[in-house]
Amino acid sequence: MAAQRNATGIEAAVSLLADRLGPRLATGRSLREQHGHTTTWLENQHPDAVAFAQSAAEVQEIVRICAAHGAPVIPFGTGTSLEGHVNAPLGGISVDVSGMDRVLEIRPEDMDATVEPGVTREALNTELRATGLFFPVDPGANASLGGMASTRASGTTAVRYGTMRDRVLSLKAVLPSGEMMQSAARARKSSAGYDLTGLMVGAEGTLGIITELTLRLAPQPEAVSGAIASFADIATACQTAQEVIQMGLPVARMEFLDEAAVGYVNRSHGIGLPAAALLLLEFHGSPGSLAEQTETFAELARDNGATHVAWSSDPDERSRLWRARHEFYLSALALYPGRVGFSTDVCVPVSQLAACVTAARAKLDDLDLVGTNIGHVGDGNFHTLVFVDPADAAGRARAETYVSWLNGLAISHGGTCTGEHGIGQGKMAYLERELGPGALAMMRAVKQGVDPLNIMNPGKIFAF
Repeated sequence: MAAQRNATGIEAAVSLLADRLGPRLATGRSLREQHGHTTTWLENQHPDAVAFAQSAAEVQEIVRICAAHGAPVIPFGTGTSLEGHVNAPLGGISVDVSGMDRVLEIRPEDMDATVEPGVTREALNTELRATGLFFPVDPGANASLGGMASTRASGTTAVRYGTMRDRVLSLKAVLPSGEMMQSAARARKSSAGYDLTGLMVGAEGTLGIITELTLRLAPQPEAVSGAIASFADIATACQTAQEVIQMGLPVARMEFLDEAAVGYVNRSHGIGLPAAALLLLEFHGSPGSLAEQTETFAELARDNGATHVAWSSDPDERSRLWRARHEFYLSALALYPGRVGFSTDVCVPVSQLAACVTAARAKLDDLDLVGTNIGHVGDGNFHTLVFVDPADAAGRARAETYVSWLNGLAISHGGTCTGEHGIGQGKMAYLERELGPGALAMMRAVKQGVDPLNIMNPGKIFAF
């Protein structure tokens, strides 16, 4: 039986929270809609109220009230997730932790920092400038660190610095009972019991609300250089990316844009890149090592038939290129007024990348869809963005067919339906196909044990 909305319990929880929080418990429709899913094509399912928490103790109190009345709780950071994570399919209370935005402590000698969940990655890096350290996980959006941990986010720098899974040393979270849990000590490694940090990172708010994170930092690079290479076809660009990894070149970022994506970037930002498949790289290190690395890459690219190769250590030029890459989604949407974007994020073994990206491009053409492929090809993660007119029912159906086909393609090549966005609502149908019924049974058992009332972000990852 599908989970049902508990209208009576939600009403009671809203009444008690209004008495406790006053104006920080909002019930206006427009604000509630802002706290439902708004980023891509999934339906907006807004909560009944939004509670603006200011402390961990307050999060505990909110959760205890909701637990007592069986009211769903939906954690909310900045709302940049892409798979419906902040939707409220059963109604309930959205707990907005954006006001919990303090950097609690920076320990340069240990290269770590402790933050509240509402701190964004850009805000943390601003605080870190004088320390010689930085937080390297860069998903593009200026997301909250609590949300990034919850979805196990990564991004352009994962090929060198890893994902949120690799950067969270420990965390504190409020469990569905209202109890506070600390997942680990601050040591760089531990064999003490279950890996609760790993369990919570990527749980998408279904097991608790993160209220504090201790994060592993990285040294700011002494020097940075960028390189680009254009290729006649997608397969050669992806094959070159694979060879970069196999050679052990310590690339910090390696992005792929197909010819259509390069066209969007050129029109939106006036960059003037050749109209061809593009690899965009960044290297971190000493000036001497960067020269060697860029020259090695340039030689490899030319050996593979690159039609254009260039590199630069000029920060303004690099910033211009990476700004265009990070703003690609919004820039592309601006070229198609009235359309919405279907964003995918499959990830495959690097050896399968060329075949999968080539097939993904061909399938777009077969289904007569407007779209493009970009990706973090250093770790096999690529995104197909499909642009659809919401009023075009047939076009939307073709796009949904495409997304389903692409997820199946990745899984059949030993990959995953989500490299970094998470399952949320949008990819629930593919999780069992990817991992099998045994894995889902274990996940459900964990959820049942931690959250027997199913109040914590229900309707995400799998049916309860």
